Amino acid sequence: MGSERENFGLTGPSFLTALDWNNSNHRRSVAASLVQGVYVLECDRQQSRQGPQALAPPWWEFFSFRLNQVLVDDHDLSYFGAIYEFNSPYPYPNYAGQRPPEYVIAFRGTVNKSKSRAEDFKLNLNCMINNLQESRRFHIGSESAHNIVSGATPGNVWLAGHSLGSSIALLVGRHMAKNMGVHIETYLFNPPFASPPIERIKNEKVKLGLRFANSVLTAGLAVAASHSRKAQENDPFTAVLSSWIPYLFLNQEDIVSSEYIGYFEHREKMESIGAGKIGRLATKHSIGA
Repeated sequence: MGSERENFGLTGPSFLTALDWNNSNHRRSVAASLVQGVYVLECDRQQSRQGPQALAPPWWEFFSFRLNQVLVDDHDLSYFGAIYEFNSPYPYPNYAGQRPPEYVIAFRGTVNKSKSRAEDFKLNLNCMINNLQESRRFHIGSESAHNIVSGATPGNVWLAGHSLGSSIALLVGRHMAKNMGVHIETYLFNPPFASPPIERIKNEKVKLGLRFANSVLTAGLAVAASHSRKAQENDPFTAVLSSWIPYLFLNQEDIVSSEYIGYFEHREKMESIGAGKIGRLATKHSIGA
């Protein structure tokens, strides 16, 4: 038996019997469910649940998707991602509004179980030091996205991920935008922010002071390294990427991702006090980028 969280009938959005693809909340729910499907796929694998005992299929079948491919980590053989295909003829006939995606590439976060724990935790550390782009999961995800996009209309492909998986999705989306000029609709749930958790500080003056000092320091270092090739390569806000805007969904109580909230609020404050140029320069070269 799986946990309640793995059971779609108990915790899934089964109320979405009349799915409206024009509704952003419905689209978000679908993306989140497909990511949850990857989590449950891995749990099914570890607990040898197959056939009628498998709990994962309802997480995508309820929304008329089928499992096209499972993405497998080379190191621990865990299922870290999945490619879903909309189980309906394309182009979607007689529909003038927002169409469902033809494909969704989804990535899970950490599964704290014996057969996946070690590799997941190692990748979490890589994420914190901005080295996730060297991982096999990123390369497998990028290759899969390239193959899918090459055979489908880019507007009909989504990326989605949670926590560690959202970091992979973010890197894959950025890679596709920068190297192929393709902007994939992307849903990121609680993406980790590689920075001290300043947002957890209760004193607003202390919090603002730390953020301002960090922005000035980062901007100063950016100017000093303005001719650095590496700094340019790591800049996620180049003109090529400026029109690619992923959707972020954040939990204020999540210590790993909540810093994004303060990060964007601080950018607005820097603009309001006339220090927008410093803020923008710091943003381009921030550690969290």
